[in-house]
Amino acid sequence: VSTSHLQLAAFALGTIGWILCTISMGLVEWRVWHVDNTTVISSGVAWVGIWKVCFISYLHVSSGYKEQFCHKFSGYDSSIPREIYVAQGLLLIAMVTGLLGLTATIFALRNIYMGISRKTLITHFFVVGGFLYIFAGLCVLVPVSWNFYSVVHNQSIAFPPSYYMPSSPVAQEAGAAIPVGIIAVILLLLSGTFSLSYRFPVTTNTVTK
Repeated sequence: VSTSHLQLAAFALGTIGWILCTISMGLVEWRVWHVDNTTVISSGVAWVGIWKVCFISYLHVSSGYKEQFCHKFSGYDSSIPREIYVAQGLLLIAMVTGLLGLTATIFALRNIYMGISRKTLITHFFVVGGFLYIFAGLCVLVPVSWNFYSVVHNQSIAFPPSYYMPSSPVAQEAGAAIPVGIIAVILLLLSGTFSLSYRFPVTTNTVTK
């Protein structure tokens, strides 16, 4: 048990990283657009996520009230940039592989704390968990980096007319989902490194099948 403190930390970091990965996937604030036409987008701000685009509008509601309108992205919208669809797929993969990594780590830690001293039932699962954490972290890193690049270069999106969105913003900035994703990447990569660093202790009473 005394040799697995770092791997216990890896499980804790991996859990937090996996939760943050899931949160970033659900957030709509990936790219924050500032627009000058407030006829429909009343607040002048729209949020572009990886699943939908949302904005606040006072149109069609009583004076003094506001309503959030959202348009979900369709797989048939060829105008939606590739980084959005890539983000959808990679974050789903990261969520699944991160969960599998947590399962492998739990199984290895369970064997340690239950006194099961078979080397293969501990080291192999730590290795599998470590690689899964790192793979999940890289899957999050790609969409986060790609979308941040699009924000920095103020890239436009040719939204369909039904979205009531301009093709180009006056300015845009990174939304909350990007820093959340960056933290998730760091935690997942750290947890993977910690899991892979486990070394099985060699003692005279150890069975190393």
